[in-house]
Amino acid sequence: MKSILVTGAGGYIGSVLVPKLLDKGYAVTAVDRFFFGMDKLKPHPMLTIVNEDCRLLKEEHFIGIDAVIDLVAISNDPSGELFQEITFEINHVARVNTASLAKKMGVGRYILPSSCSIYGFQDKDIIVDETAATNPLTIYAKANERAEQGSLVLADEQFTVVVMRQATVYGYSPRMRFDLAINGMAYGAWKNGVIPLMRDGSQWRPMVHVEDTTDVMLLLLEADAHVVNKEIINVGSNRNNYQLEGLAKEIANALPISVDIEWYGDPDHRSYRVNFDKAERMLSWKAKYTAADGASQIYQKLVNGRLEKTDQTITLHWYKRIIQSPGLVKENKYEDIFTLPMDSLK
Repeated sequence: MKSILVTGAGGYIGSVLVPKLLDKGYAVTAVDRFFFGMDKLKPHPMLTIVNEDCRLLKEEHFIGIDAVIDLVAISNDPSGELFQEITFEINHVARVNTASLAKKMGVGRYILPSSCSIYGFQDKDIIVDETAATNPLTIYAKANERAEQGSLVLADEQFTVVVMRQATVYGYSPRMRFDLAINGMAYGAWKNGVIPLMRDGSQWRPMVHVEDTTDVMLLLLEADAHVVNKEIINVGSNRNNYQLEGLAKEIANALPISVDIEWYGDPDHRSYRVNFDKAERMLSWKAKYTAADGASQIYQKLVNGRLEKTDQTITLHWYKRIIQSPGLVKENKYEDIFTLPMDSLK
């Protein structure tokens, strides 16, 4: 039986991944500060909870660990722009340190879930693969790229390092997020019969369901090291490359109600269309879900009252709520994590 350490285990992806690992018979050490609650992971005899800041991990955390899946991150561009220094500390420095500690302690495999956002802006006629030049435009994307670079150089015959460049994730999770494109569209359609869409809708964006990307993580744990070591793999599917206006229309057509599109904001200059052939070829894997599947799943849970939108489901809103609630900060000892002055949150 293998023992897996997962950072960010209580987050949007982690709370889907951890139960899958446990179901497969892995022992899991779940590392997180659990900003979004301890209830996202159900107790299990093979689950060990470590409530710790990823920047403070030490050698002893890696004793007996066979593989690391380093999910921890200040997630999404708005949070990254507001918490710039902290984002670089956590998304870049801490993850490279985790990889270094893992290697030092004899861990055999390190999986870094990164992001296709590092492609930034690409010509509309180009479909980028893993060999394409990157063009990160945001703090979040830049920190991911640095984490990739810092961890890949650690790979050797005894220490397998593989990078997953994930498309924009969507779908239901116990730690639900409505600040992700498809999830937000599904909520807007259910709540108001309107899908909010950032202008001008022609920008390309790849998508991947949270169930699909966590399935890839399971495959990478068992994949032949000689096949995946030192590799960067785009994770998503060619079918799930969408121009945002077309994405909104597909979701609207998939739902059993009349839905309008409502434009907002300035044009989004991030646009990238991604080739996912390598993941399918290397791992003999294909994505199971489309945007319509994910939106329909979320819509149905909203209709049935099994899902609701709260401050916790909008990442940046919850980070601000933590800082603006002295009792919450004191109770959970967040002082050293969120250090921005109150004026920056206005």
